[in-house]
Amino acid sequence: MTLTAAPDTGERKARKSSPGAPHTRRSGRLRRISLPYLLLLPALLLELLVHLVPMVIGIAVSFKELTQFYIRDWTTAPWAGLDNYSLAVDFDAPVGEALLNSFITTCLFTVLSVGLCWLLGAAAAIFMQESFRGRGFLRTLFLVPYALPVYAAVITWAFMFQRDNGLINHVVHDQLGLTDSPPFWLIGDNSFVALLVVSVWKGWPFAFLIIMAGLQNIPREIYEAAALDGAGVWQQIRRITLPSLRPVNQVLVLVLFLWTFNDFNTPFVLFGEAAPEAADLISLHIYQSSFQTWNFGTGSAMSVLLLLFLLVVTGVYLLLTSRGRKASDA
Repeated sequence: MTLTAAPDTGERKARKSSPGAPHTRRSGRLRRISLPYLLLLPALLLELLVHLVPMVIGIAVSFKELTQFYIRDWTTAPWAGLDNYSLAVDFDAPVGEALLNSFITTCLFTVLSVGLCWLLGAAAAIFMQESFRGRGFLRTLFLVPYALPVYAAVITWAFMFQRDNGLINHVVHDQLGLTDSPPFWLIGDNSFVALLVVSVWKGWPFAFLIIMAGLQNIPREIYEAAALDGAGVWQQIRRITLPSLRPVNQVLVLVLFLWTFNDFNTPFVLFGEAAPEAADLISLHIYQSSFQTWNFGTGSAMSVLLLLFLLVVTGVYLLLTSRGRKASDA
């Protein structure tokens, strides 16, 4: 029988206490910790390139008198200081007055669009909670406006809003006889209604999707217990659904507000480069002030003012909602 010698315990202790072992463990832990950040680094660099760099350049341009004469090399444009900002906020002058009217129109449009998007999305999501035949098909159908490309959808609506051969006037005037003559939808005061309809049509499915996902986290047992206690549908929505969806709604309203207030594609595709005064959203107004008058300094100043306004509104909104959550938790 062959006997094998047991390993030397002293040698094992020496290997465990070797100077390189802690360094190896620390380096392995460091690699594990740094790996997620290394994977995020390309996305962060791309975000810096796409968003932050143009933002910094835009702020620098807002302090310059940049016109078409200096567009070849914008760094040689004369320094304007705060003149562009003074011109933008001088509401007695034509430029400032037009910007103020556009700002008021955008605020009204945003409030109506966000409110209607949330209302339709919440109603559809609550309706879809009950099982019935064809529910899956309706869910898919409701998400079609959100899945369609913006340009294709808005161009289709532009054809539908045509005065002489559009589908809207064919139904409203020819079929239902609600108007004495076919109305103009893409010019005049009706343009605001047309823009609002398109915005709500393509925005409410996102609210429906988010609220429907939030409803999945509410246990059905709560509704069953409330029904046994005699609570009706409206009482369940008021006492259970809406309070449970408060965190979801807070994020949803903020996202819809930022998207709608900054929306440029919808009015640009629907009306072209010159929107009617009733539908002159501030994003398209800044575009016209920059690329039609070739006064990029003033347009950049308007953009910076818009950015500051959105930052202030977002900060105040987050502060109020956080205080509301703390008060409800207490």
